Amino acid sequence: PRGGIMSPPAVSATIRRRDGGKAQGGIVLTASHNPGGPGEDFGIKYNEGFGQPAGEEFTEALYEKSLRLQSFKSIEGSEDINLQADVGSIFQLTESSSVTIIDPFDCYIDALKSCFDFDLLKKFSLRDGFSILFDGMHGAGGPFARRILIDELGLPESSLLRCDPRPDFGKCHPDPNLTYADDLVKKMGLNSDGSPDLSSDITSLPTLGAANDGDGDRNLIAGAQCFVTPSDSLAIICDNWESIPHFARAGGPKGVARSMPSSAALDVVAAARNIPCFSTPTGWKYFGNLMSSKEMFDKRDYTPFLCGEESFGTGSDHIREKDGIWAVLAWMSILMRANENVAEGDSLVGVKEIVTRHWATYGRHFYCRYDYEGVEVNAANKVMDLIRSNFVNGDVASIADNESGIKLLDAVEFSYTDPVDGSQTSNQGLILNFQYSSGDVARVIFRLSGTGSAGATIRMYLERFEKDPTKHDESAPVALKSLADRALGLVQMTELTDRDSPTVIT
Repeated sequence: PRGGIMSPPAVSATIRRRDGGKAQGGIVLTASHNPGGPGEDFGIKYNEGFGQPAGEEFTEALYEKSLRLQSFKSIEGSEDINLQADVGSIFQLTESSSVTIIDPFDCYIDALKSCFDFDLLKKFSLRDGFSILFDGMHGAGGPFARRILIDELGLPESSLLRCDPRPDFGKCHPDPNLTYADDLVKKMGLNSDGSPDLSSDITSLPTLGAANDGDGDRNLIAGAQCFVTPSDSLAIICDNWESIPHFARAGGPKGVARSMPSSAALDVVAAARNIPCFSTPTGWKYFGNLMSSKEMFDKRDYTPFLCGEESFGTGSDHIREKDGIWAVLAWMSILMRANENVAEGDSLVGVKEIVTRHWATYGRHFYCRYDYEGVEVNAANKVMDLIRSNFVNGDVASIADNESGIKLLDAVEFSYTDPVDGSQTSNQGLILNFQYSSGDVARVIFRLSGTGSAGATIRMYLERFEKDPTKHDESAPVALKSLADRALGLVQMTELTDRDSPTVIT
């Protein structure tokens, strides 16, 4: 790409669309929170011919071939590749290989324009009372935000925050959550736990706030004094599919999916809307099979398709990657439709009103995640082993109740059989299901992430359903505190890891 920077969503779009999609795949060098490179934030990814992340069959075959490598060759004496050269410039490396400089934006923008009405979005963007603040976190998504929000939609330069890519991300951690996008969070009138900062002047806050991660595929969504969890964002996009032309043209999504640790907010909407809904292991490749069911396997067509992960990933079938800017345009489209009958000069319907109405209709799934980072590997494994032996394979009926009134109902280890290709995936998370004295259900999920020399991360996902609208305004960490205490006591987190509190709560 010209300039050398291209987000994974743009790579996927280019593989699918450039020259009719004739590319066999694409290699992506990405700052993707993988433990490689000098800063342990570098990875090499491969996307296959439909733009999708490489599947296990491909990666296993690649690994087997790597074991048989005896030598490699390098090219000497070829001309240097000028990444700032004009689009279409060709650099000949050998008689049979060359490098062509391409536009990093065009295929991606075409893909987005197939989903959204850019002319109407531009008109809405210029409406009095609407404003957006987009935090690129000095990552690869910044230039794409500028091209789309500023050049295409006509928003002012003040709409962008940290949208100049930097090799060190400006010394920040490019993760779009409440902890690391703290500047955006404050500017949206929010406290660090996502609750509203009531000292802020809501009338002066941006209508919509958003952030990208380091490689531009994940997203954070917020409104004035309103943080939207990834699970709620996905459910609300699903419930408002009429706002998004890609879905509206087909009469709605033909399938939706979420990663298992995400909350069940999507499931409730999908059931009400009569849309097939899937719960998959974490990893975009599992969504890829579903959205490519017809394209790759000649099976049931689930497109148009909507999907999302708990780790701030949202997307559709326009490409085969999660797409942070797609989520932003989806929310702009929802706001545009919510305000189509609001007269000029009147206050706009905001994100908070949309979220509150959604909870009133479907109930609220309180949700947050505790991350215990850098835990000694043996200690982390002891926590997981205790959950398996005492609860998954043990007798939960013998677990004594305590003063919280939160009862452990059962425990399972999540496994998944792919409905498209029949492949099976096991050991994807330990789930503890609870019930409050009110009868409302809750669950806590434990997953282990990373077991390298720097230690492991224990992720604890908390979810509690609340139907009563009078209780919906409570901060999620506060609403889930008693559930967290109950679960942490049962798994002996402090005793086994010597950790009194999580590293990050998101």
